[in-house]
Amino acid sequence: MELKEQFEKAVTESKQLPEKPSNETLLELYSLYKQSTEGDVSGEAPSNPFDFVNKAKYEAWSSLKGRSSEDAMQQYVALVNKLKG
Repeated sequence: MELKEQFEKAVTESKQLPEKPSNETLLELYSLYKQSTEGDVSGEAPSNPFDFVNKAKYEAWSSLKGRSSEDAMQQYVALVNKLKG
């Protein structure tokens, strides 16, 4: 199975995990997904200092800047496989 197919399968499986991952793990999944599908973060960080969720998402995705989409896909697949047990 090629990487793109493995990634798409992992995305589906991430929604059917036996238990909900921690917020930290959810942020990691989010940022790896965004880096895989859209590349480097674009736009400005949320300007509202009380928008903690979107600020955390932006910072998590931004931390992956420069990582290839293939590398992000591989890490996403590995993380979902680890979460599945």
